[in-house]
Amino acid sequence: MSALAYAQPRTGSRPTLTVDLGAVAANTAFLVGRVAGEVMAVVKADGFGHGMVDVARTALAAGATRLGVTSLEEAGRLREAGLRAPVLSWLNPVDADWAAALAHGVDVAVPGRDHLDAVVRAAPGARVHLQVDTGMARDGAAPHRWADLCRAARAAERRGLVRVVGVMGHLACADQPGHPANADGRARFAWAVATARAAGLRPADRHLASTAAALLDPGSHHTLCRVGAGLVGIDPSGTTALRAPLTLTAPLVDVRDVPAGCPVGYGHTWTAPAPTRLGLLPLGYADGLPRTASGRAEVLVRGRRRPVVGRISMDMTVVDLGADGTGAGETVTVLGPGDDGGPTLREWAAWSGTIEHEIVTGLGARLVRTVRPAGPRGL
Repeated sequence: MSALAYAQPRTGSRPTLTVDLGAVAANTAFLVGRVAGEVMAVVKADGFGHGMVDVARTALAAGATRLGVTSLEEAGRLREAGLRAPVLSWLNPVDADWAAALAHGVDVAVPGRDHLDAVVRAAPGARVHLQVDTGMARDGAAPHRWADLCRAARAAERRGLVRVVGVMGHLACADQPGHPANADGRARFAWAVATARAAGLRPADRHLASTAAALLDPGSHHTLCRVGAGLVGIDPSGTTALRAPLTLTAPLVDVRDVPAGCPVGYGHTWTAPAPTRLGLLPLGYADGLPRTASGRAEVLVRGRRRPVVGRISMDMTVVDLGADGTGAGETVTVLGPGDDGGPTLREWAAWSGTIEHEIVTGLGARLVRTVRPAGPRGL
């Protein structure tokens, strides 16, 4: 029995996520102008949900000089797409394919002796960035193991087995400029660089700052800053207006008039206080709308904010349309830059009790994706 073939719905008749690469270019150019050193465009997690290759190309055209990702698999996708800019990968298991990293010219982070030994065995001559824990107890070598890692790396370097080209760390509280952990992190990083130099290493790349520190903490910039969230309009500190590239729209697939007292959705968590018209959107938490935003979120319909009512379910979201006569087929703005008065990514994060990063990286594969090019020279 042959499979049934269905015509693809036209764009606009399904939930659609539009990525404006002009916004990515503008954000990159702004950040490049904000820091003294180079900007590494961090495009992990599919470019924070915006499309890894598109964001990478746009950022490079707008002034970034390097690319950063977590896994070697992500680095491989960049190389397969034809991108030849320097790439750093910093989160890999000990048994990762280090030889492939070497073959594709990908720098790798080394957070400890086990990783260093594995790289030496599998990819002699690899370019490595030694990674130090500057106060998060997460990634990077603990301070009491740092000197030993530096000595071992220098011994391997003298034998031609690695090239130590960088030292890297990360700040825990950069989105809070006055937090004492930032001064501690900067001091620990300075100590780590001095320790590496005392061991005979001469790392040309020294990087500690990500987006928030790039915007707010010049003392953490060193030779380059790793910027990811800022490329896609997210400032974790909330102090800088960046451009939001994403717009999520969806059609009303059904409307119905209901009387006062009509309960809506699972658990009947909302009941119509008066006669009203309800609209049904064909997207839900399987598409990335957090269920925790139920009863708090709003959408834009015909230029007016309308509340999400009842629980956001897996595939459906109900909106209270009031009495303005909106019908099925109307396009609703779920989130966007906010220029038209619509809900923004920051608002969705607040309604959901989370951060903007989680929203953008959770937007689902069922959404139709369209891309607006950045224009000449990425601008």
